[in-house]
Amino acid sequence: MTFEVAKPGLLTTIQDLGRPGYFHLGIPEGGAMDRAAMRVANMLVGNPEDAAGLEAVFMGPELKFNDDTLVAVCGAQMPILVDGQPRDSWSSFMVKAGQTLKFGFLKSGARIYIAMAGGIDTPPALGSRSTYPIGALGGFEGRALAAGDTVPVAQAGGQTQERTLDQSLLAVLPNPVELRVLPGLYWHRLTEKSQEQFFADEWKVAPEADRMGYRFRGGTAMEFVEREQPFGAGSDPSNIVDGCYSYGSIQVPGGTEPIVLHRDAVSGGGYFTVGAIISADMDMIGQLQPNTPVRFVQVDMDQALTARRERHERLEKIRKSLS
Repeated sequence: MTFEVAKPGLLTTIQDLGRPGYFHLGIPEGGAMDRAAMRVANMLVGNPEDAAGLEAVFMGPELKFNDDTLVAVCGAQMPILVDGQPRDSWSSFMVKAGQTLKFGFLKSGARIYIAMAGGIDTPPALGSRSTYPIGALGGFEGRALAAGDTVPVAQAGGQTQERTLDQSLLAVLPNPVELRVLPGLYWHRLTEKSQEQFFADEWKVAPEADRMGYRFRGGTAMEFVEREQPFGAGSDPSNIVDGCYSYGSIQVPGGTEPIVLHRDAVSGGGYFTVGAIISADMDMIGQLQPNTPVRFVQVDMDQALTARRERHERLEKIRKSLS
C-alpha cells in the first residue's frame, strides 16, 4: 500500500511517538509535537498508538492514495477534503484508491496529524520512524516530504470501521493560554523582582517557533543576581558552564526572550534555564500560532504530577470510548 505526495504543504514530516534512549548522545527524542493528537488519530484507524503518521504544520499536504485506506485527521482545525467532499476531523473515513486527500486554510491550532490504517512503513532509525531533519534521521530519507514522493503504508488487516471521537473528551485550550512552569536549578540566578515579573507578564509566541523550540516575546527583561562568572561560562549573566537540558526546559539567552525547548531540541548548552514546562502542557505548545498571548504559571511538583495523572486519565477515557 502506498500514497503519493502531490503537494507537501509547508512542512510535512513522518512522526511517531519518538526515539527515547539516545538523549545522552545528543539525539533528541523527537516524535509528534502534539502527542495526544497523534495517539488519537492512530486509535481512530485501529493502529497501535505509536504507529507512524504525518505531522503537517500550518498547511496540509495533498496526497493521492493508490489503495483503499482508512484515514483519520486530528489536531488543528483545518478543512478536510476527499476529492472535494468534506470530511470531519477527529474521525476516521475511507479514502478510495485513486482519490486525493487535501486541506483548506488553517482555522485554529498549528499542526494536524494524519494516520492511515496500518501505519506508515518507512525504515525505522534507532527504533523510530520519526523524522529528525537536522540529523537526516528517520522519516522519508531523513527529510520532510516533497512532491513526487511515494510513501509506503503497512497492510492494515482490513480495518474499515469508521469512528468518531466525542470531542468533549479533549482538553480545552485555555484563553488566555497558561503554561505551567516548575522552577528549576538556576531559578536562584534571577532577582526576586524578576522571578515575580516573569509570571506577571504576558508573553507572545514569536515567529521563531518550530520543532526545536518556541520563543516568546513581550515580557520584561530579566535581572540577575550579581556574581563573578565561573571559569568556562561566557560573559553574559545568562551564561553558565554547560549544563543539561530536559524536554520542556526554558532557556533565556541574554535574559530577554524565553525559549521552550521541544521535541527536536539540543540536549545541553551554555544558557541557564529558569525551569521547565510541565509535561501535561507540552502538547498544547505544539498547537500555538505566532503572536498567541501566553502567561506562565508557577506550580510545584505535586501540582505537576496531578496534571500528568489527569492527562493520562483523559487519554484512558478516550481509549475506552474508541475500543
